[in-house]
Amino acid sequence: VSTQSTGSSRGKSTEMKQNLTINKTKPCLYLRLVAESLKDNVCFKWDSVTALKLANITLHSPEAISRHLARSNPNSGLYGQGTLEQAEVDHWIWFGLNKFGHGDFNTSMKYCNEVLSQNSFMVGNKLSLADMSVFAGLMSNHSFGIVLNKGLCGTNLTRWYQHVSAIAEFEVSVSDMPKTGRSAAKDTKNAEAKKDEGGKFVDLPGAKMGEVVVRFPPEASGYLHIGHAKAALLNQYYQQTFQGKLVLRFDDTNPAKENVEFEKIILEDLELLNIKHDIFSFTSNHFGKMLQYAEEMINKGLAYVDDTDPAVMKDEREKRQDSANRANSVSVNMSKWEEMKAGTDYGKTCCLRAKIDMKSDNGCMRDPTIYRCKDEPHPRTASTYKVYPTYDFACPIVDSVEGVTHALRTTEYHDRDPQYYWFIDQLGIRRPCIWDFARMNLTHTVLSKRKLAWFVSEGLVSGWDDPRFPTVRGILRRGMTVEALKQFVILQGSAKSVNQMSWDKIWAINKKIIDPVAPRFTGLTKTGLVPVTVLGVNPEVKNCAKHPKNTDVGEKEVHYGPAVFLEEEDAGTLQPDQMITMINWGNMTVQHIARQADKVSGITLSPCLENKDYKKTVKLTWLADVPSNVPAVTLYYDNIVSKAVLGKDEDFKSYIGHQTLFEHEIVGDPSLAALKKGD
Repeated sequence: VSTQSTGSSRGKSTEMKQNLTINKTKPCLYLRLVAESLKDNVCFKWDSVTALKLANITLHSPEAISRHLARSNPNSGLYGQGTLEQAEVDHWIWFGLNKFGHGDFNTSMKYCNEVLSQNSFMVGNKLSLADMSVFAGLMSNHSFGIVLNKGLCGTNLTRWYQHVSAIAEFEVSVSDMPKTGRSAAKDTKNAEAKKDEGGKFVDLPGAKMGEVVVRFPPEASGYLHIGHAKAALLNQYYQQTFQGKLVLRFDDTNPAKENVEFEKIILEDLELLNIKHDIFSFTSNHFGKMLQYAEEMINKGLAYVDDTDPAVMKDEREKRQDSANRANSVSVNMSKWEEMKAGTDYGKTCCLRAKIDMKSDNGCMRDPTIYRCKDEPHPRTASTYKVYPTYDFACPIVDSVEGVTHALRTTEYHDRDPQYYWFIDQLGIRRPCIWDFARMNLTHTVLSKRKLAWFVSEGLVSGWDDPRFPTVRGILRRGMTVEALKQFVILQGSAKSVNQMSWDKIWAINKKIIDPVAPRFTGLTKTGLVPVTVLGVNPEVKNCAKHPKNTDVGEKEVHYGPAVFLEEEDAGTLQPDQMITMINWGNMTVQHIARQADKVSGITLSPCLENKDYKKTVKLTWLADVPSNVPAVTLYYDNIVSKAVLGKDEDFKSYIGHQTLFEHEIVGDPSLAALKKGD
């Protein structure tokens, strides 16, 4: 073997390094990764040829070179452990070097994403040649940076890529690639940088692979809106990134608001968003445990029953004055607590308050209410209880009991964080980590369930799924894709800074996703259609691509003939002898324009189909006049709130009442008849 003697870093031994050269004009990132990972035993340099010289033979292929180097350095573990893993590594070496061409790219990514759903690495539980080959294969394809930026790689593959690309040997190898071999890598880095402009996902403190548990705790009092979608998708992101678990928990602490029908709707909305939970629960599952904790706090002098009038209580909290009941003895508090639990008339005038600090600058720490008396049945516990915990008391307890490691909450809860930890510490239970993120703020939009319910009750919208509504069902019905929603959340990330986001941004993302795959159909506004005579043609039907740049979308029948229509607006721009292009047909010359009352009433065209020069012609959408044309109605929606950003004290009702729905009758091509709901 071609070797050279070098002293080790600690000067205790002399090792023989193997000399590897890699062709600089056709650089192989895979071999560069291998060399960097084995740099203590491999001497590498760029040269005019890729070669590893051994005693009796010179290896040139990346497969042979990498296998030999890995076998020569068994302690590296790069070739796997045991015969089975080595066979898998061989498969992935071949796969990475051969299956990421343009024809196989999407299929190969999907395959890798599926494999990584069960593994942190391509083979086994540690880095190997398999990871290096797949990484190099992805980076060799110029589409990868674009696909990664759009979030289309798949969650598992994206998580794996973000992990391995941050490994020092990978960073060094990518940056060391000659210019000819760095373009794809550069595209990927640029894509990531571009993504970071919009938002950044912060690493969760103390998060460990396979051990993260997050939760999404909606209240079943309405439909999910885009703000809820952000919270749910954000939790899912961390669940998948750390291969952890997602708890879906219905917060049913208030029997007056709990609606079983809304629970069903929320579950359906989450299914629409492709969010899958690992654990399903209700806060009410833990009512008994919370009752015990409440009584424990009373007995420890950490909570007291207060029958102060709510208005007076609010005033005292604002003035930081103690309640007259704050100093009551444990026995007095327990007596009043029993009245609350029994749901007596007196008990209904009381609440249980935590005894924290009435002098605190943080209003959330001024003896918050933790239990209230409500003599009404609960959908799951019926009449078992007459007292119900507040969300602020229930949340930390249930998070702890259910094993949540990281509780993601919007920044509006930030002042409640000390209260959350106070309950945890006083009860001596496991302490989850709170991580705040910015709530969703969109222009021309209200996200309050109460305000959205008002629109519905007033009949200003057709329902909770109205396309003008920011509910999940509303925006999906309007044409939003789940993938666009996910990318929008990625743009915002889990940062804490609050930004006012424009709907234009999310619809622009959506357009990028649907534009390459959406079939094209023709529809002309029914009012003012201008009849056009095309000379010298006979009626015929041809198959044309539904998408001008993507034949995979399929074909549709296009009718041609001597009688066609143009929209009045297009027809009014034409001049005699003008050369025009009829889309999906060809070039034609305007022979005659008939007018009536200063409006175009008819046009005659002469085909010039042999003329293929389309550069300077006007492109017109047309429709053959055939009986099978489909009448249809298109709907255009405006913002339901006319002002972009409402002030803190502004009433949204002052900015509604304008027309927000516009209907237009059209004449569509016959292919529209085959469309189904949701197409």
